[in-house]
Amino acid sequence: DEAKEEVVEVVDFLKDPEKFTKLGGELPKGVLLVGQPGTGKTLMAKAVAGEAGVPFFSLSGSDFVEMFVGVGASRVRDLFKKAKEEAPCIIFIDEIDAIGRSRGRNSMVGGNDERENTLNQLLSEMDGFDSDKGVIIMAATNRPDVLDQALLRPGRFDRQIMIDKPDRREREMIFGVHVQDILIADDVNLEMLAGQTPGFAGAEIANVCNEAALLAARKDKEAIGMDDFEQSIDRVIGGLEKKNKIISPEEREIIAYHESGHAIVGWFFEHTDPVVKVSIVPRGMAALGYSQSMPEERYLYSRQALLDRMAMMLGGRVAEEIVFGEVTTGAQNDLQRITKMAYAMVTDYGMSERVGNVSFNLSSNGEDGGGDEQPMFEKPYSDDTARAIDEEVKAIVDEVRDRARELLEEKRDLLDAMAETLLEEEVIGPETLVDLLGERPHGGEYVALRDGQSNGHATGEHGESGEPQQGVDAEGEPAAPPEQHEGDGAPGSAPAEGTALRSRGEKSDDDE
Repeated sequence: DEAKEEVVEVVDFLKDPEKFTKLGGELPKGVLLVGQPGTGKTLMAKAVAGEAGVPFFSLSGSDFVEMFVGVGASRVRDLFKKAKEEAPCIIFIDEIDAIGRSRGRNSMVGGNDERENTLNQLLSEMDGFDSDKGVIIMAATNRPDVLDQALLRPGRFDRQIMIDKPDRREREMIFGVHVQDILIADDVNLEMLAGQTPGFAGAEIANVCNEAALLAARKDKEAIGMDDFEQSIDRVIGGLEKKNKIISPEEREIIAYHESGHAIVGWFFEHTDPVVKVSIVPRGMAALGYSQSMPEERYLYSRQALLDRMAMMLGGRVAEEIVFGEVTTGAQNDLQRITKMAYAMVTDYGMSERVGNVSFNLSSNGEDGGGDEQPMFEKPYSDDTARAIDEEVKAIVDEVRDRARELLEEKRDLLDAMAETLLEEEVIGPETLVDLLGERPHGGEYVALRDGQSNGHATGEHGESGEPQQGVDAEGEPAAPPEQHEGDGAPGSAPAEGTALRSRGEKSDDDE
């Protein structure tokens, strides 16, 4: 909504320029749309042109780059010449980072001079006309940090509009748009679907709706049901279900206890997201099982919240220790995630009394993220501080491990019961979770999900919902997302709400 309000000014200017010019105001010459892939940057620009009823010249940044010297600059000149003839109009350059990267980088790479010539011509053209002529330049990028500062100065792309991934309410509205073109059953709950797709961009929601339609068509159904949407979400996130994957009974039991450990810790700790589904059905390239949660739309996390989430991630490994007396390689991904989070707590967020209220999270590309400057030294702290950081990280991991172990030993009967149920049914839904574990002590949205489903537990394809890729950006952020939806709990990201057991020797796309 905020992005829409920003671009409405552009529409108003193109429709009624005198409204602004009579007061002496000038609309920005350039509008830069910034956002992750699939968030609707190009669609937003087309909507502006359509609403204003003016010609729309759309090109990609790569269209200007050729192997022949001078071609890119010539195309820029031709584009602006035609735009001035058709004014009022909109010029839209998608993926402008293809030609707008900071000059001076990789100067030895072939073709760099041609790209710089193209950029120089673009800068010259933007200086050569006034916005009151009715030509508005819009551009889109998902890498604003690499753009040349000359592009972003006042008088060029001086207005930046951030198009974020949709929140829960906006996802529900996007689902509402896409289901208008398909036949859906009465049991489809758009609010519930929005809750199960955190971190999804508009393009991914469109893909979910299309996959649901294809799944329903394969089953010769008259309409697309809620189960089809849930299976399509799981497929988009986790990949194809692999029920025919050969897993020994011993490993299957380990997987069941591992996922039960995650779920139980997530169920009883206050600051974890409500668990709504647990499965031991293999999916994708490496996931042997997973726990799915219903994450909240959050931007800030306290120290205790991070510790609770880390304890949930370690719940599977601790369950293996308690039941089998040893651990397996299945927790590799969990260990990577909690290690990143622990280091972020100490070195980025100042959550360690011993190290203090400091942050060492320096950009590798200089403070502004767009220049060629490199840090003067690799790490801005002494060897003694580095040793203290390592010791604090180990202390944090040991603390959350002990908390998870204490809880699982106390709930050993529930751990056994849940593992047995998983071995029998393979997938446990929200109603069965309540039957096994009781009402969640700290509440959660599992109640709405449970009441909205006719089945107590699922037996089809069910996958892990994504994590909200929101929060303070920091080094180590996978940038989403999802980007991945399984979430690796990287420093600066909203910690992952789901956990997946990995097969030996394999890595998922979000493993580093």
